[in-house]
Amino acid sequence: MREYRLRSDIERVVIDGFALPLGFVPGDMDKLPVPTPGYTLDYVVGEDDEPDTYSFYVVTSHEQLARLIERVFELLPDEVHGIVEIGSRDAYRSLDVYLAEETIRIEEFLDGWHRFESFLLEDGSIGSGANSEEPFVEVFLDQWKGLSIHIPVGLREEVEAILASFSLGEVAQTWPALDDDAANEALRVRPVLAEEDAYSPGVDEMLLQLREAWRLELNIDREANLDDSGRELGHTLWHAMVIVCSAGRPTMEAYASVWATVDSLAGMEELVEAAIETLSGWELVTIYTIDRIAFDERPEELADLEPRRRRTEVHLVVLES
Repeated sequence: MREYRLRSDIERVVIDGFALPLGFVPGDMDKLPVPTPGYTLDYVVGEDDEPDTYSFYVVTSHEQLARLIERVFELLPDEVHGIVEIGSRDAYRSLDVYLAEETIRIEEFLDGWHRFESFLLEDGSIGSGANSEEPFVEVFLDQWKGLSIHIPVGLREEVEAILASFSLGEVAQTWPALDDDAANEALRVRPVLAEEDAYSPGVDEMLLQLREAWRLELNIDREANLDDSGRELGHTLWHAMVIVCSAGRPTMEAYASVWATVDSLAGMEELVEAAIETLSGWELVTIYTIDRIAFDERPEELADLEPRRRRTEVHLVVLES
């Protein structure tokens, strides 16, 4: 992947001295609340055998966010799980959560963080961080660039000392409470990645690189087909965009598109592998994106597809130019 660049044609918004990430722009200045720098603190009682913890939620002006996160990352132990959350294109899921099944060394996590840091700090579509089980510590920068810190009770004073060194104290409220509609009117998300040409990396490519760096997997039931409410959907229309390479030499890479009807993510991945085998001279490198698609959003090539489908099948495989 070519190195990403942030846009140079947009300016950072500052509200009463509070600098926003580049990925946010006011939709209506009259409705945009002024955040209060600082943190809120909750005591969380552990269930079953889990320990009691404290949960900090920290909001600060953008110019000190990177330094603050670096300090808080020092709370993490030697082995961690990476985390990424991003708004989903999937027709039946609003948020994609990627988690690591196996731990990675903290150095590996930080290498990935530093490589993509400016994107992670500025883009309003993605949240990221890491956690550990022993001790239970989680540091997560959400999509609004608020910093969540979950720690054992014994680390409270250490965290408060870190926050105090950034002139951040406990407050009753950071961002004023808004419902989703009011929040979307007050603060809108805009893209931050530069699109210089067709080869400029986009959000999907950034996500792919993060998944590989932190060994992340989509956190869903791979053998079922559920919507956000847990309802079983049965067979639905899926679309996968994959990266393929030529079987001969010199090796070339290209994209291929696969449309299919199937009843699980695991089933769709199997169909994708089989479908790429039908492309003579090409081999599967990795799955780039994979989503369920609303029937009305199907491409023109599938205009004759019946809306009610109860069997697994591949409908269309296209090698992209």
